[in-house]
Amino acid sequence: MDEIVHEFLVESYENLDQLDQDLVALESAPTSRELLSSIFRTVHTIKGTSGFLGYASLERVSHTGEGLLSELRDGVRLVDQATTDVLLALVDTLRAILASIEAGRGDAYDVEPTISRILALQQGEQSPVATEAPATETVPGPSATETGTAPSAPPATTGPEPTAPQAVQHEEPARKIVRRPVAVEPPSPPAEAPAREDAEPAAETSREPDHVRNAADSSIRVDIDLLDTLMRQVGELVLVRNQFDRLSDRADDPELSRSAQRLSLIATELQEGVMKTRMQPIEHVWNKMPRVVRDLASMLGRKVSLSMLGGETELDRSLLEAVKDPLTHLVRNAVDHGIESPEERVAAGKREQGHVTLRAYHAGGQVIVEIADDGHGIDADAVAASAVAKGLRTEEQVRTMSAQEIFGLLFLPGFSTAKAVTNVSGRGVGMDVVRTKIEAIGGSVDVESQLGLGTTWRLRIPLTLAIMPALTVQCVSRTFAIAQTNLLELVAVESTQLEYVGTAPVYRLRGALLPLVSLAEVLGLEAQAQSSCTIAVLQADDQRFGLLVDRVLNNEEIVVKAISSRIKQIGLYSGATVLGDGDVALILDVQAIARRALVGEIGELVRADSGAGSLRDRDDQQLLVVAIGEDRRVAIPLADVTRLERMPAERIERVGNREVVQYRGDLLPVARLDNVLGATSFDQPEELLVTVLTCRGVTVAVVVGEIVDIVTDDPTTRSELEDTGLTGSTVIKDRVTELLDVSELLHAVGLTPFDVSALDEDLVRI
Repeated sequence: MDEIVHEFLVESYENLDQLDQDLVALESAPTSRELLSSIFRTVHTIKGTSGFLGYASLERVSHTGEGLLSELRDGVRLVDQATTDVLLALVDTLRAILASIEAGRGDAYDVEPTISRILALQQGEQSPVATEAPATETVPGPSATETGTAPSAPPATTGPEPTAPQAVQHEEPARKIVRRPVAVEPPSPPAEAPAREDAEPAAETSREPDHVRNAADSSIRVDIDLLDTLMRQVGELVLVRNQFDRLSDRADDPELSRSAQRLSLIATELQEGVMKTRMQPIEHVWNKMPRVVRDLASMLGRKVSLSMLGGETELDRSLLEAVKDPLTHLVRNAVDHGIESPEERVAAGKREQGHVTLRAYHAGGQVIVEIADDGHGIDADAVAASAVAKGLRTEEQVRTMSAQEIFGLLFLPGFSTAKAVTNVSGRGVGMDVVRTKIEAIGGSVDVESQLGLGTTWRLRIPLTLAIMPALTVQCVSRTFAIAQTNLLELVAVESTQLEYVGTAPVYRLRGALLPLVSLAEVLGLEAQAQSSCTIAVLQADDQRFGLLVDRVLNNEEIVVKAISSRIKQIGLYSGATVLGDGDVALILDVQAIARRALVGEIGELVRADSGAGSLRDRDDQQLLVVAIGEDRRVAIPLADVTRLERMPAERIERVGNREVVQYRGDLLPVARLDNVLGATSFDQPEELLVTVLTCRGVTVAVVVGEIVDIVTDDPTTRSELEDTGLTGSTVIKDRVTELLDVSELLHAVGLTPFDVSALDEDLVRI
């Protein structure tokens, strides 16, 4: 409420200043309907807002003045000097009440004299002559009323034309402006006079400050075009700073280095200051949402409440404009598709009234906006069936898709689950537009849903598009930039450390398989063979993968420049930037690269990895699914898998009755999974696919037929039917899959897992 009252005071002070000007101008043009309409709208706006805020006295005197203005506007009464004097007295009264509100005394102000003058004028009586205008208390307004006497014709004040809805509308439309607070130092308290020595200094300390700033003086209006110009100039300054930094790094000149550091500090502070002026709370977009929810719920015959959390979260104003339409569509979608009718909710054991929640917060250098409802959720089967019916996917394709992939179909053009086309939904032109607009500003959108419980749409939006921290990398002698918001870490590896699942390259990062994407292959460049490379571990929505690049160049703030439509149509770049050495680097669109590259085998790896992260609390387990003879499938705990190797069959040697292989300086026993599990083995191929397993200190090379997949399995759904070398079975993608007992496998090749716990006890005893 404090923020609302402050905004009300600022707007009202500005409008009263304009009102002074309009009333004086009205004396020269008493028949101007445009001026009369503008004056009427201003007083009407103050009356309406004061009623909403509960200021009864302010509402009452405004209402009385509105009645007089209505007569003037309708031509019932003509404007003369007496009428203008009464209206100016009304303005002074309004300004005095505002000063009282700002001083914390509310609108407890005697408005009867002003009301009596207005009523007397309307009734044709001689109005009481006010010898003294309403006092302005200790907080004067911005116009010349500080003396306490009511001027008959106050001078017109100068200043920028107002652009609020109640401003003069007969003039040309004003450009958009934003108001930023101005830091105001509080008046210093008067120094305490010496005890009982001189009366004159005591009188001096009791005087009021020469000027006390009010709400209107604590903020200014700035044209948005000016802010955009300043932002562009700051961007150019950042580019010069980056160039200067590189020059100072190359030169062995301490004085130049100090100057470069000073320039960098000043440019950074200026950049942060200008960017703050462009930041606006997201509640500016949310303000209309209660009305949207209320009207739509009424039209659909539903009962819906709305909660808005984190409205103070700030975004660049250009991004606010970009998310306004997508946000409105998602809120409407939550009410239309998400919330059930009161009868359906009661039948499902829910409250009759549904609930929609808007929540915004900062996370990982981005703004996260969530639109959640407690409705019936999304039926993945129904979405899949609709996609097949519309010819967007085949039955075979949807059969192998995860629930999250099926939810992704909602963003396809032309897709809709609505049973009938209405003026609210059913045309299939909503979600694809939402995703297109969000991704156009470097953001992303995803959905989570539980049938019967509700749905959450999640927008990830960058804080600003003008200047952002980025990592510059090199690939095939070309330079590219990656936004820091998508970067998790960097890993330098040797080419021999890369492994393969089928044909998909992977890297074992802290015990987990990280799917890899070659930037050269994505861009269609001819990569050169190298002994080492760098992996940029990236996060795109809920997908984690590694991007293979040749070299990492620098970590710096870059100025984002727009790219031509032809380059944008490629679908891999979100913008461009000028580097410190003058070269131009394209900014990679990580989400677009993920969608294009993470398909097939590598896509399965990414989904398994992201699924494991989201289901880790349920003790789900990641499994490596392999194929053996007789078309059987076996699942191996991924935690026991050390490496995946392809090796020539002649590398297998024999020691007595056992097969062994020389592997990284060690001699590993070899187990053929076909033989261990009693499956018919085929002719030995020239190249073997080997899975290196390690279980409690014992390592073995297991020969398998084919790597099928990496999946996440819920232990609670497994069958307890055991057999030799197996702990049970489960169903993975409509196929019965056997679960390997790694300990039994080691016993089968004459090995026993090393008892680490026993070793720990021995060490403790020693």
